[in-house]
Amino acid sequence: MKIKVLFDEESVFQSLIEQVLEKGAELEEIPFNAEVSVCFTNNEEIRQINFEQRGIDRATDVLSFPMLEMIPGTAYSVCPEDLDPETGRVYLGDIVISLEQAEEQAKEYGHSIKRETAFLAVHSLMHLLGYDHMNDEERSVMRLHEETVLAALSLTREEE
Repeated sequence: MKIKVLFDEESVFQSLIEQVLEKGAELEEIPFNAEVSVCFTNNEEIRQINFEQRGIDRATDVLSFPMLEMIPGTAYSVCPEDLDPETGRVYLGDIVISLEQAEEQAKEYGHSIKRETAFLAVHSLMHLLGYDHMNDEERSVMRLHEETVLAALSLTREEE
């Protein structure tokens, strides 16, 4: 399985995001080639998107916009019409990351912006794959999957 990541602009985090999303797709055993769009922004722009899309007028760290309805814990499958006829890939959705918020949270949590940005990317990927954190059980399952991906890439909380 291969995941293609489309970026809206260049960033020092592109390679990291590609590695994180590829590892996440691999560990989640996604059986098809996929594509994800990633947009890096600041707190004001993500606040505007959050308000326009969700009616919440505040900045956040990451937003996920899934294109398909996936069910975590089941075999991921897609319909033929989900495949892009030109690329053969399935478009999973969009990820928007506020690098400004990531930097603030990295300081707050005492780890690197690299680790925080990686966490936000894998967190968003899990949302694209159907995971959520609306209750304690869902949150625990989602967090376990996120931390498994980060650990596989040696991106622990102590990483610098």
